[in-house]
Amino acid sequence: MRVHELYDRLNKQQRGRTWTREEFMLGFMGDVGDLAKLVMGAEGARTMRGGQAALEHELADCLWSVIVLARLYGIDLEETFRHTMTELEQAIASKLSDEER
Repeated sequence: MRVHELYDRLNKQQRGRTWTREEFMLGFMGDVGDLAKLVMGAEGARTMRGGQAALEHELADCLWSVIVLARLYGIDLEETFRHTMTELEQAIASKLSDEER
């Protein structure tokens, strides 16, 4: 959240306002697009500028955006993640045969 606060200060200084939650989400979507290009590059489907370091950076950017969005919407991401993974594990396991579990 410290980095988010710094971005808010910088935007306020440079543009006279901070990003809305919607604008932050659009920025995240841009990062996901960048990540998609880097994954394609890592798989040989396109040229990948920056190599593994760029992929690592973009994954961290995307994770940071998810953390910030959760905070902006008052979501306890750690608790929600655990709950969601438990639900998914149970739903998937219920569809597998005993041997596949």
